[in-house]
Amino acid sequence: MRTIDVAEITENIKEMCIEANHFLTSDMDAAMKNAVDTEKAPLGKQILCQLQDNLKIAGEDMIPICQDTGMAVIFMEIGQDVHFTGGVLEEAINEGVRRGYVDGYLRKSVVKDPLIRENTKDNTPAIIHYEMVPGDKVKITVAPKGFGSENMSRVFMLKPADGIEGVKNAVMTAVKDAGPNACPPMVVGVGIGGTFEKCALMAKKALTRPVNEHSDIPYVKELEEELLEKINKTGIGPGGLGGTTTALAVNINTYPTHIAGLPVGINICCHVNRHAVRVI
Repeated sequence: MRTIDVAEITENIKEMCIEANHFLTSDMDAAMKNAVDTEKAPLGKQILCQLQDNLKIAGEDMIPICQDTGMAVIFMEIGQDVHFTGGVLEEAINEGVRRGYVDGYLRKSVVKDPLIRENTKDNTPAIIHYEMVPGDKVKITVAPKGFGSENMSRVFMLKPADGIEGVKNAVMTAVKDAGPNACPPMVVGVGIGGTFEKCALMAKKALTRPVNEHSDIPYVKELEEELLEKINKTGIGPGGLGGTTTALAVNINTYPTHIAGLPVGINICCHVNRHAVRVI
């Protein structure tokens, strides 16, 4: 049994909120730079170069990559041999978000009631997903999600007979409907299977997989590659202004489902696809 003081969780999440809002992960950085080289449309290339300038300024001057610093989504993979001390874990997580957004001068975008709309003034509460895993470590993923792209999310409850072609049509429908609103070039997270809520969660978590890593399931890998090619042929392009780079990656997660269903969740993220990952 390993003991972890929740104060350590708070401090890490504070730092990760600031990190994710100022710096790209290495895989996203490489993908964005590669897009500049491969984009065929002159205007698309110009937009990608402007995005590179923005990223450079954000890192050098410690200015957020985007003015929408997102709602904090936290994935906690907790080893079953870990025992937390010093307080309540969920309170510690939200305290980390609060300190990150207040001390890091990040925009506070959360309202405490979805209809009354009064701002909480510290970007809490976070959206927290827990998973128990073997071992004595804790893997924390902090993924601030801006709502330009979040609002483009879709869930399709397909019939089993719709099959893989139905899945392709669902993804392409979501991407085309999103158009420029998701701030392309985008990363497309897809969850196939499970239930209504499970496919959405899988799609969200798929966005945190490195964009240079495919699914280890052969047919899913092929589907990721095919959909990326189809999306980049839509012509939406960087900033929605036309071009050959509409998406940087399509990441798909799957899960068993009921004989009567084929749930498909699509969660699109903008060109920065912000997240930070730490293991403690």
